[in-house]
Amino acid sequence: MPGKIISGFVLASGAIWSVPEIALAADPAANQVIDTGTTAWMLTSTALVLLMVPGLAMFYGGLVRTKNVLGTMMHSFVAMAIIGVLWTICGYSLAFGKNILGGFVGWSNDYFFLKGIDDTIINGVPEYVLAMFQGKFAIITPALISGALAERVYFRGYCVFISLWFLFIYCPLCHWVWASDGWLFNAGASGVIDLAGGLVIHVSAGVSALVAAIYLGPRNGYPKTAIQPNNLVMTLMGAGLLWVGWFGFNAGSTVHSGLDTARALTMTQISAASGAMTWLIIEAIIFKKATALGFVSGILAGLVVITPAAGVVQPYGAMILGAASSMLCYYALSVKPKLGYDDSLDCFGIHGVGSGLGVILLSFFIRDSWMTSAAEAAGPQGWTVMNQLMIQLMGIAVTAVFAGVVTFAICVIVEKTVKFRLDPEKEAVGLDFSLHGENGYGLTQL
Repeated sequence: MPGKIISGFVLASGAIWSVPEIALAADPAANQVIDTGTTAWMLTSTALVLLMVPGLAMFYGGLVRTKNVLGTMMHSFVAMAIIGVLWTICGYSLAFGKNILGGFVGWSNDYFFLKGIDDTIINGVPEYVLAMFQGKFAIITPALISGALAERVYFRGYCVFISLWFLFIYCPLCHWVWASDGWLFNAGASGVIDLAGGLVIHVSAGVSALVAAIYLGPRNGYPKTAIQPNNLVMTLMGAGLLWVGWFGFNAGSTVHSGLDTARALTMTQISAASGAMTWLIIEAIIFKKATALGFVSGILAGLVVITPAAGVVQPYGAMILGAASSMLCYYALSVKPKLGYDDSLDCFGIHGVGSGLGVILLSFFIRDSWMTSAAEAAGPQGWTVMNQLMIQLMGIAVTAVFAGVVTFAICVIVEKTVKFRLDPEKEAVGLDFSLHGENGYGLTQL
């Protein structure tokens, strides 16, 4: 069966290669002198976003049991290899090439293996840098989903899952929202607002995580058996790396080094701080104490909610969004046991819920200068807050339905071919020893 899967990928690659060349529109800005300042910032942002992947691995790795720490961290790290290769071969083209298949996805032969961008400069930045920056987003998105699958999936099944998820969910969504001819990019008067991946990354990953968690079923013993984190110190350090990396995530998404960049970075900091403080206040009121796990949950709630909005809101809006996200995410996590699904590390409860809130609420906190520019660009058709809200809601609905339905299909395919859900005996032993033949701490597994 694995042989058939490999053959399928070979055939698919051949089919993609046979797509006729699509001429890219001539762009005078593509042939210009390199802007060294912007290029330096984009190189830095690319490194910062990649830093988030080991940060995520530490965050997730500290939250699982000792016997699963290596297996869980491998889920984040392996995405760097698998998605890194797929992005180079065809992902960049599928996401940012010109419309094919009625605009469902993109393609350009120049982007196949990145073979046609060796000398290309866009807005003063080598296109290699822009391709690698976007590639880091592609890497971390399926890695986020692994938090919902923690402690109960085959490594081979996970590898096939993220490959299919990247090709059939991430690339189309990325094209719709961020490509210049994407239909959500051009929806309404100003298009859907999603600076750094509220829809493309966090809502899609959150919804897919929920669907996969329900499909796989809960871990053995959940929720009757207490499942405690093995290393909250590592989780705290992972959260710190995520916070630092998020400046590249959001501010780098302006693809600029100026006022817009400063705005995005500032809003990111404010929202993260507001989210963390709000979660501490909630715990102080309810439990009369502050927990490290609660604090890092608040940080993430503040970061994910500002991800789509950092380019358009002002400081007071960022503070409100961070606080609102913490409150809603706290509620989402509190009702999870009652609903019965086992989203192990709360990918849906934090990323899906928090970022979805940001996609919607940003409409009410847009700065005046942005609204004025949008109204002028809209012309006779006009621009209003309510019109933008409708576009944002449409973006949420499309992303949730598309990601949810296709994720379910992918789960079925993976389970029926290479197996997805881990056997009970291997689950009891733990991922580290049963799948990788190693122990995370060199100690007897707990």
